[in-house]
Amino acid sequence: MKTTKIIALLMAIMMCVALVACGGNEAPPEEDNTEAATLDLGFIGPLTGPAALYGQTTLAGAKIAVEEINAMGGIQINLNPMDDEHDTEKAVNAYQQLQDWNADAIIGCVTSAPCNAVATEAFADRMFMLTPSASSTAVTEGRDNVYQLCFSDPNQGSASAQYIAEHALATKVAVIYNNADPYSTGIYQTFVDAAAEQGLEIVSTTTFTDDTNDFTVQIKEAQDNGAELVFLPIYYTPASMILKQANDMEYAPIFFGCDGLDGLLGIEGFDTALAEGVMLLTPFSADDPDAADFVAKYEEANGETPSQFAANGYDCVYAMYQAFTGAEIDYATLTSAEQCEALIAQFSSADFAVDGITGKSMTWEATGEVSKAPKAVVIQDGVYVGM
Repeated sequence: MKTTKIIALLMAIMMCVALVACGGNEAPPEEDNTEAATLDLGFIGPLTGPAALYGQTTLAGAKIAVEEINAMGGIQINLNPMDDEHDTEKAVNAYQQLQDWNADAIIGCVTSAPCNAVATEAFADRMFMLTPSASSTAVTEGRDNVYQLCFSDPNQGSASAQYIAEHALATKVAVIYNNADPYSTGIYQTFVDAAAEQGLEIVSTTTFTDDTNDFTVQIKEAQDNGAELVFLPIYYTPASMILKQANDMEYAPIFFGCDGLDGLLGIEGFDTALAEGVMLLTPFSADDPDAADFVAKYEEANGETPSQFAANGYDCVYAMYQAFTGAEIDYATLTSAEQCEALIAQFSSADFAVDGITGKSMTWEATGEVSKAPKAVVIQDGVYVGM
């Protein structure tokens, strides 16, 4: 028994000597117990309800950016998505929940009316917001804490009129817009002025509200007045009804819209053949070679081609990440109000620019408006194709 213990002791000593010899004189590495800094971003958008495609795709794009950033190590992003159902009251409730969560900043809202309501609260609280797609100027007016990654409504209206005229798409134009929606009315108002400057004749102007399902009167007026192009500064749901009913009435003008139409191809049960030839201005085209990596990841994760809403969500996360890291904001100790002031200074700086898939060298005015070039796309064979 005693001999066995001595042999065991000798063997243990020999193992220790061998380990020391293998390791040289280096001390064993100390365990790194430091935790990566965490950036808590809130997200507000319609994940259910009539505008759900906008919110769902924007969030899906944002998630890809979060995964990429977190995989790089260093700063880790927590993204907390909240559903506002495209409803102002629910959007404010979602914002208050994110406040309780101690969000560092907000990505959202996705649509204009909810974003306008939340922006009022965020301005009072000094919480920074970057909206991917709420394009109404009302969202940013008088609020230095709210910035847009999307084009504003006036820009979309004037750019659309200019594109139609420069490419000789039509001379007689009809407009169908939602007079109960700030997005739609904002684009329409600017389009009218720009169309006159471009020599376009608006032969028919008709409106509808959120509850409208029958568009035969609006379509017939455009048809009877010989409109060669119908401008639709509206969301995808009413647009899908207009396309279906125009087809039933054997009326086939050019249909031209803005970023709100981006979602047509994702409507469940919608015959995408009805959207063939529809044109729209957008900051993103899925066939852009610079976006190939994002498009591949999005298609693998979601089984469909990303829209400009998905691309805006992706760019929003990277813009926030770049702003926080570039300004060296200590969000671990600063309050959200202190972070807000630092982010405002960063985004409004002439030296701050973001290269994204929706725009190269994107910069921002102190008004919150983004500067980047629009793209025109057309729907061909069920996909968006850059023009």
